Amino acid sequence: MTQTYRTPHLSAIRVSALKMVTITLTGLSLAGCAVGDRLANIGAAPALSAIENPTAQAGYRPVSLPMPTPERITYQPNSLWRSGARAFFRDQRASRIGDILTVKIDITDSASVDNATTRTRANSEEAGLDNFLGYEGSLGAILPEAVVPGSLVGVDSASSSAGSGKVDRTEKIALTVAAVVTQILPNGNMVIEGSQEVRVNFEIRELIVSGVIRPEDITAANTVAHSQIAEARISYGGRGQLTDVQQPRYGQQVYDVLMPF
Repeated sequence: MTQTYRTPHLSAIRVSALKMVTITLTGLSLAGCAVGDRLANIGAAPALSAIENPTAQAGYRPVSLPMPTPERITYQPNSLWRSGARAFFRDQRASRIGDILTVKIDITDSASVDNATTRTRANSEEAGLDNFLGYEGSLGAILPEAVVPGSLVGVDSASSSAGSGKVDRTEKIALTVAAVVTQILPNGNMVIEGSQEVRVNFEIRELIVSGVIRPEDITAANTVAHSQIAEARISYGGRGQLTDVQQPRYGQQVYDVLMPF
């Protein structure tokens, strides 16, 4: 028996190659602009962000919190004190929009939780019809098979469940960052926002802090503790080559999200 082999036509090869290139380009385009920027910056250090007005950033929203009833400012004759004032002498601590103060972040948290749950249940139900005006003997005409009137229904069920969980977490962060006063609320509290970027060996470390503080909590050194910031938002992370290696690849992350098992 003779077998005949056909060489693929050149046009078919070109079409296959064109499809492969199209699929590759489509995949790269679907990866988004972020992937394109990373490919364009291969071998270069990550660029630092430009210094910009925090209130002009995309997604920025002025803070709106419950405020007390405004107090009318009055001046007493022959008195240097003004009603509603918080201090008699003016100092150099942050008090106006655009002023800078230092936020001290000292977080030492630990949590340990150990739970165990065990549940067992057993049920048994029986029903019978021993005597019903003599009609109990006629049940065979209604039911498909011969029945015993004294044992019509018998149900047993059992269930068992056991679960356990454990959490052991320890966090410690000690950092300082300068923040800018971006808003003065009607009651005198101040909204602050600050960010810091440090680049070391192709890796950028980012520190972001924001929230609401009271002027009374600012120390004489123009500092405030993170525990005195209301609605505090503190973020510490990084981006660069080391962070890329520590993160799962995009395909694996998509796979983890889509796969139900």
